[in-house]
Formats: sequence, structure tokens, C-alpha cells
Amino acid sequence: MSQLNKTISRILCIEAELMRRSKNDRLKNYNKGVIHKKQVEFHKCKKKNRWVFGGNRSGKTECGAVEAIYMARGIHPYRKNKPDVFGWVVSLSTQVQRDVAQKKILKYLNPDWIEKVIMHEGRKDSPENGVIDQLIIKNVFGGLSTIGFKSCDQGREKFQGSSLDFVWFDEEPPKDIYDECKMRVLDKCGDIFGTMTPLKGLTFVYEEIFLNKFNSKEVWYEFMEWSDNPYLDKREIESMTESMSEDALESRRYGRFSQGQGLVYGEFDENVHVIEPFNVPKEWQCNLSIDPGLNNPLSCHFYAVDYDDNIYVIEEHYVAGRDIKYHADKINQIAERLGWKRDSSGRLTALIDSAANQKTLASQKSVSQLFYELGIAVNTKVDKDLFTGIARVKQYFKQKKIFIFKNCVNLIRELKGYWWGNGDAPIKRDDHALDELRYFIMSMPKTKKPPKILTDIEKDKQKLMRKYKRR
Repeated sequence: MSQLNKTISRILCIEAELMRRSKNDRLKNYNKGVIHKKQVEFHKCKKKNRWVFGGNRSGKTECGAVEAIYMARGIHPYRKNKPDVFGWVVSLSTQVQRDVAQKKILKYLNPDWIEKVIMHEGRKDSPENGVIDQLIIKNVFGGLSTIGFKSCDQGREKFQGSSLDFVWFDEEPPKDIYDECKMRVLDKCGDIFGTMTPLKGLTFVYEEIFLNKFNSKEVWYEFMEWSDNPYLDKREIESMTESMSEDALESRRYGRFSQGQGLVYGEFDENVHVIEPFNVPKEWQCNLSIDPGLNNPLSCHFYAVDYDDNIYVIEEHYVAGRDIKYHADKINQIAERLGWKRDSSGRLTALIDSAANQKTLASQKSVSQLFYELGIAVNTKVDKDLFTGIARVKQYFKQKKIFIFKNCVNLIRELKGYWWGNGDAPIKRDDHALDELRYFIMSMPKTKKPPKILTDIEKDKQKLMRKYKRR
């Protein structure tokens, strides 16, 4: 064979190998496919406890599988990579593992990257048909990473002992296994991420992640629904939507939590109504609103209103188990930091529940009197009509005329967890901030428009008009 023929043969072999690798590199296809914007946001997130709540076929499971491979291969585009990573993929059962999470991992994992397959059941030369125990993966930095597979039906004891860089929960785990896995990533400062359709109602994930009741700075989540997935046919989406009940659509299309009765403030949308803080003009400062509590939280928010009657909730004080002096001192400190307006006597003004006229067990004075002596003049003449107040608040959210600074975490949490009860009233739980929000909106005066500054031409025109009218 001539040298030219040898060269041509070598080039053809190289091209064939590159084509084979390109075909096998499904992760590359994921990265360069039709952009699923919410998947990108998930991968960009730097929080250590991040979740995707998504409907069926919304693309949520792909997020978890690709995130696990990014970490194991050391090729994460948005995070610091390590040369040897150990992580778990946790499914509800071994059957679900084989049919869902394991299948997705193998889909995006180039066979050339696999160093070794350890099977729990089945043959390692056909891992997709069995149950995998561990995948040993070549890391681009020269090390070896391990992806282990676990199922919740093994019980919590099987989750003890290991030190992990990540845990991916494919669907919602039992709380004891979730808590155990949090301990597994502790010493490595590892990550927990979950992808799930919320079909079990208001579980611990609803409390700890969606409501973020502990106000953890490491918790993050997003919702995915059918229309977010560019690969789903729009006609199929429309057809499926028409054939399902509203309750089923809430979870299976939109990935939302539900307990049957529905949210009171379903119009509230974090993506619309929660905004980054900014310096509010002093002219917008309006009033404080307080829902008093001693053992229960005392909730106080600072409200501003612009010239178009848009409401801004800009700061909060929300603390339980403290006396009136403590609360008054903290509220005054916030006001000082914000440069908040005071009345002619130097006091802050606030709306407050009429229950504040009652005397406390620790004092012969009412809550209102104590606040007044501590620099806050409170007005107890608030409209407490529940149904009218709720309707008014809902209207403001629907019209996009209320905006909450993201630092008001307790108000945001209460809005997301305020449900109707079996009758016509909301469930009376975690509603302290919502009560005083209602008081403010029901008592809010109409804002005066700023005086218009006239030009010289407009001033001359007005003079001529006045002269004409006198004639």
C-alpha cells in the first residue's frame, strides 16, 4: 500500500472514531440541543440544597442526571470541579431506579467514560437491563469518580457511614432518609439536589424547601411545567390539559404542591411580586403595620406607596417570644437605618390589631400604650373584615400592584403556605404577616399625585386662559 493510501486510510479511521464518539456523547447533545432555560438556571445555581418541582415530562429528571454526570466527570460548567467525586442517586425503589434515574444516567454517560460497572442485579455488560450498584467513572482530571445507586425501600440504615460530595433525590424521599443524606454530605460541604413531582401533598419538602421555614440561605427551588419543555408537542399539551382535572394539573403539569382546598393567594407569583431591594424615595414612605404577638411571632412590615398606588413591602421584623420593649427597640432601629419618617412628636406611626388595646399579663398598660411610650404611635382602628380584606389583597396581586422586597422572607413564606380550610375560611396558621398586610391594604389612603412642574409656555397659557375667563 502506498504512503498516500495509508494516510487516507488513517484519516478515514480517525473520522470514523470521531463520528462514533460524537454519536455516543449524548451529554454534548444535551448542552447544544434546544435550550431549556429552566434547566440552565438549575445548573447555574450555586446553592447547596436545590430542587426542581416539575410536572411529568417537564424535563426535571434530565437536570438531576446531567448534574450528577457533570460532577462525576469534573466538567461542571458553573461550579468548581474535583478530580475524584463520590455521590449517590437515590430512587424510591430498585425498580424505579432501573426504569428512571439509572436509565437517564446511562443515556447521558458516554460508554468510553465508564471504567467499571458494579451490578446489584443483572450483568455488567448489559447494565441497562439490571440494577446497578455503582458506576466508576473516569474524571477528566485523571482520577476516578463513583456514582452509587440507592433506593429508599432499603431503609435508613443502608444510608449510614459514607462521606459524599452529592446526593441526587429522584422524587421525594422519606424524611428520615433525607435527614441521613444531609449528614452524609456534611464533612465534604457537599450538595443535595432533588427533582420531583409533588404528589404527596404538603410534606416536609413543602415545609423545608418550598416554604423554607428555617430561612436557610442554601435552599433554592424552581418549578417546571410542560410548556417549559421545548421538546413537547403543543397540541399534545393542549389535549392532555383538557382531559385532566384542576387538582391533577396542579401537580402533574405545573409541579405545584396542593392539599385539595387550594391556596388563598394563588395570584401571588414570586417571579413577579418578589423583587430586589432598592432605595425607596422618602416621599413613598407610608406606614408600618403590626400584628402583635408575645409567644406567637410579632410581625411588623414597613410599607411604601408610589404615585401610582403601587405598594412596596420593604422591610420586616418577625420575632416570637419577646416583650414589647424588645420589639419596639428593633423596629426603631430598622426605622433609623431606613431614615423612616416620624410624626411631629418624633414617633413612628403604625397600624395594629385592635387586640393591642388589651393589657398584657406583665403590665397594667395595654400593648398600644407600651408601644406609644417606646416611640411608636399605633392606630388600632383597622378594618379587620376577613373576606373583604382577602379579596382586596388578591386584587392587588392580580393587578401586579404590590411588590415585596426579597428580604421579607417570612411574609413570602406565609403567602406560599396560606390555604383555604374545609369551610369558607382560611386555615388559621402562620398568618401573622398576612393579617397586618391586610390591615395596611384595607387602611391605605389614596396617594396624592406630585405637583406638576409647568414650563414657561404652560404658565403663559394658563395666564391667558384666566384673563379670557374673567372677560
